[in-house]
Amino acid sequence: MSSDQKRKKLPLAAQILIALILAIVAGLLLQSQAEFCEAYIKPFGTIFLNLLKFIVVPIVLFSIMSGIISMSDIRKVGSIGLKTVVYYMCTTAFAIIVGLAGGSLFKGFFPVLATSDLTYEAAETPSAMDTLVNIFPSNFIAPMYESAMLQIIVISLILGFAILLVGKEAEPVITLVNGLNAVFMKCMDMILKLSPLGVFCLLCPVVAVNGSKVLGSLAMVLLAAYVCYAVHMLVVYSTAVSTLGGMSPLKFFKGQMAAMIFAFSSASSVGTMPINMEGCHKMGASKEVTSFVLPLGATINMDGTSIYMGVCSIFIASCFGIDLTLTQMMTIVLTATLASIGTAGVPGAGMVMLTMVLTSVGLPVEGIALVAGVDRIFDMGRTVVNITGDASCVMCISNMERKRDAKKAAAAS
Repeated sequence: MSSDQKRKKLPLAAQILIALILAIVAGLLLQSQAEFCEAYIKPFGTIFLNLLKFIVVPIVLFSIMSGIISMSDIRKVGSIGLKTVVYYMCTTAFAIIVGLAGGSLFKGFFPVLATSDLTYEAAETPSAMDTLVNIFPSNFIAPMYESAMLQIIVISLILGFAILLVGKEAEPVITLVNGLNAVFMKCMDMILKLSPLGVFCLLCPVVAVNGSKVLGSLAMVLLAAYVCYAVHMLVVYSTAVSTLGGMSPLKFFKGQMAAMIFAFSSASSVGTMPINMEGCHKMGASKEVTSFVLPLGATINMDGTSIYMGVCSIFIASCFGIDLTLTQMMTIVLTATLASIGTAGVPGAGMVMLTMVLTSVGLPVEGIALVAGVDRIFDMGRTVVNITGDASCVMCISNMERKRDAKKAAAAS
């Protein structure tokens, strides 16, 4: 077998892993040339990320519509939707508890940074009613242009339901939707072939700029967050996929590896969605469940962000000499769980959610300035948790739907 054939057979996850290692090595070697990395390497990573973001909107729009059409039953769509939201809310609540527990355990090792002269301009947080109103689009084109994922999901649901209700007259539209879905899936395959190059160009500048900072005063806070990220994935997701998903956690994490590595490099849940979708299909998830659950998860599921908020709340409180009470911690759990949906689609959602959480328990919002400098490092890890949570939900619901269909078939026969 030639070396070219061997290279072709190298799995995407392995290619991305090699690119990640090379990016870390190159970034550490080029720390003195951080400006060069930012100016001449990062743009190629941005181009790749732009291509992924370009494909996400049509993938979400047509894959959800195609999934609804293939289900042929509006009640089944409602059942899957309810299970998805309940799963995401439960894992988010677990995540914030893990973050608070981990932050409390590491509290004695956290540095106490000076809090004088801190300034932080909090982003405006939408009210509950504004959030509800903003879910529903007032324009067909604007959500596509602005990549407003919740609104695109609503458009997909309305169109998908309408096609089912119209019946035979909609058959030409069904053919068109399925055809466009196949075309954009092929576009996604073409773009994903560039993943190793994209990962290298995205991660190398981050390491070059932040390499020395990671070893600085916030090292213990970062370590606490990453330990909590790992614990949540290994405990919560492993338990979920083994009990509800009917598969080995080892098989799940192996199948999820390419998406996890890419998420770490890009720090973009939406950008990682095409790779995540492909991984779920390879692990045996049904396309109709994947096409519905993943876009929704990339928008509202923020387990990693919830862990980050728990750890940072404890750290910021300790810097201001404040001990959080059990009541305040319970308030953080509730606020963070609801905020994960309330800030869906908001740029810099992690910071917006942290602002809401700190305000809810009376902690100074200025404390965000203590962690803002290395937010990108936090973000890389929390994105991995977010997209892995999305995939675990897909595998669980896919298995539950398979069992439900099998029971129906058995009862009918």
